[in-house]
Amino acid sequence: MASETDLGPDPSLLLLDDDEPFLRRLARAMEKRGFAVTEAASVADGLAAVKAKPPTYAVLDLRLEDGNGLDVVEALRAARADARIVVLTGYGAIATAVAAVKIGATDYLSKPADANDVTRALLARPEDKPEPPENPMSADRVRWEHIQRIYELCDRNVSETARRLNMHRRTLQRILAKRSPR
Repeated sequence: MASETDLGPDPSLLLLDDDEPFLRRLARAMEKRGFAVTEAASVADGLAAVKAKPPTYAVLDLRLEDGNGLDVVEALRAARADARIVVLTGYGAIATAVAAVKIGATDYLSKPADANDVTRALLARPEDKPEPPENPMSADRVRWEHIQRIYELCDRNVSETARRLNMHRRTLQRILAKRSPR
């Protein structure tokens, strides 16, 4: 666990998630670790918080009811270049999380993430390499993630995705209709 001295002179943290119970739990846990938490449940609230006082740290969900957390990543990166931004992503959104890192997020975590994981990601030094995962993705999951990435890059166009992956459109539709493999 981090102490207040690890957080630097400004321990401000923006938490953006539309899952209210998760947001409240994470906010309480992060306050116990010494962060000064601001909660936001929508992209509009997140952008307003960034405009009012850009935080040192941010934990942002990507898929929100009123838009995409990437807008908040861009606004925070523009307002404060040294901000440490961790993106939370649900299933099938690894490609979007990678896009978030490309536009300025420091790291991304899959949901559900606990406060210890979030704290480690926020405070990790750039030269630190993460430990190998205890349970790495299966080959089926890696394939599924790749298909999801191409699907997202093709703006969720099934025909274009099938063409680029050199597979039949109906086969792709069946794959997309199924849940993600473990």
